Amino acid sequence: MAAGARAGNGRLGAWAWSALLLAILAFLVIYPVLMLLLGTLTDSNPVTDGYAGMHLSLGNFAAVLANPNVHDILGNSLLACAGGTAFAVVIGLFFAWIVVRTNTPWKGLIAATGMLPLFVPPLVAGVAWSILGSPKTGLINTFLARAGVEWRINLYSMAGIIFVFGMYYAPYVYMFTASALRNMDPSLEEAAEISGAGPVRTLFTVTFPLILPAIISGMLLSFVVMLGIYGIPAVLGAPANISVLTTYIFALTSWAPPRYSTAAAVAFILMLVTGVLVYLQQRVVSGRSFTTVAGKAFRPRALNLGPWRFLTLGLAIIYLVIVVVLPTLALLVAAFRKFLFIRDIASLFDAKQYSLLHFERLFANPATIDSIINTMEVGVITALIGGVLSFAIGYTIIRSDAPGRRLIDLVSTVPVAIPGLVIGVAYLWAWIGLPGGFYGTIWILALAFVARFLPDTVKALSTSLMQIHRELEEAAWICGRGTLSTIATIMLPLARPGVVAAMTLLFVLAIRELGSSLFLYSSSTMVMAVQLLGYYEGGNVSVTAAFSLVQMVILGVLIGVTNRLSQGAAGGVGRAG
Repeated sequence: MAAGARAGNGRLGAWAWSALLLAILAFLVIYPVLMLLLGTLTDSNPVTDGYAGMHLSLGNFAAVLANPNVHDILGNSLLACAGGTAFAVVIGLFFAWIVVRTNTPWKGLIAATGMLPLFVPPLVAGVAWSILGSPKTGLINTFLARAGVEWRINLYSMAGIIFVFGMYYAPYVYMFTASALRNMDPSLEEAAEISGAGPVRTLFTVTFPLILPAIISGMLLSFVVMLGIYGIPAVLGAPANISVLTTYIFALTSWAPPRYSTAAAVAFILMLVTGVLVYLQQRVVSGRSFTTVAGKAFRPRALNLGPWRFLTLGLAIIYLVIVVVLPTLALLVAAFRKFLFIRDIASLFDAKQYSLLHFERLFANPATIDSIINTMEVGVITALIGGVLSFAIGYTIIRSDAPGRRLIDLVSTVPVAIPGLVIGVAYLWAWIGLPGGFYGTIWILALAFVARFLPDTVKALSTSLMQIHRELEEAAWICGRGTLSTIATIMLPLARPGVVAAMTLLFVLAIRELGSSLFLYSSSTMVMAVQLLGYYEGGNVSVTAAFSLVQMVILGVLIGVTNRLSQGAAGGVGRAG
């Protein structure tokens, strides 16, 4: 009787726990998405009208679909993302190949430095390249003019957007394909070469086809990320009147009066396009067999390039100079130089032309300090709430038999198909018309960020949880410990490096997030990303560059602290073991 009662209480507790997690996910994800859908079906203004007099109709959604401007803007988005993705695939595949499968020198440095673009906020990347590639005042064109070269570059164009997209999102492709290349049995390539195929033919007929799932995954991820980016198209597309879905959505809410329903409809279209791409990626990968890892141990071979290894090294260095060195130098010059006009090459190295003037102007503005404080506050709240929730979801999905865990897994993955800008519009519709004052606070920003990055943190924590053997939990249960005690004394200490890394990842992502923030900030909750955009749109390039450097330094310090904490946590776990 007692055992049966305990079992019954355990089942009841498991159902209650699953219901609690589903309720939280419904609050964070499902409710805002449903409100976004509601926004597409009405033409009311939630700010002035609320929801009381709302009339549902398909007219607004139909008008958006019939609008030729929306067709052109959708075409611009697809063209920019397709071009950027193709460029990223070429760069990412090339880097993965030379790092994993060749004897190119300095491969460790190339791999580490090549990941740096992932930590540069898109808006900062756009600002840096606008300083370099502006058709009239860009530093590159200034140098070309001083050198007597007539050719000019113009990054205020579709080609410019594609170029910056491809350069900065190639690391996504690299991460997927490098891992696949390391895990691929080299005997498959050796068999092709024994059959008479040369290295190049083997590469394109054996190696790349076998890692096709990784290529598709990296390609789709890059495309989806680019589709939701606001900063780069806003900086490089606006001067050429090139609108994409993200910039158009924000423009709709900036008009007088704001067209929230139209913005919701366009945002819903963006979410549908993203969702279809994610679905297609899963169908393509699941429809074929790509098994390349067998039980037999092997070591990925390194192709001896001979003298050609210096060519691959040179190409890698050129990429790193273009994507890391040049934008950083552009920001440094713009931030520290009194006047951005460069008369000649000698003046570029004249110390008298440099000062801290723009940094003084930057920090003399109270809004700068407020935005940094608000950003840190939002980052901490996001990391704490998101870290706890992600651990709870990851543990429930990976380590428990709780009812409904598959549904919990599904709902927690939904934000993968929702770009950040769409999350912002969804949360705007979910809370702006309701009483209580939740909209315009730090909390709505933090919760939107938690929802936005929930799949990333759950995946990161799930990896750490899967590495812990179940025997450790079972031993604790045999000793009489309950579930909570086992989690506190066994799981959390052993998963601490992953937990620390996931929470700091949330912190970093919250600091650099612009898309969601655009619709949810207020004058008292201005964050760094929005403040930076304000400086740029105000035409103050030098102050914008100075603030970009400040943001990059903060991100660099956070990433450095993360590495130290993760190493310390791992060392502590190792000593405890």
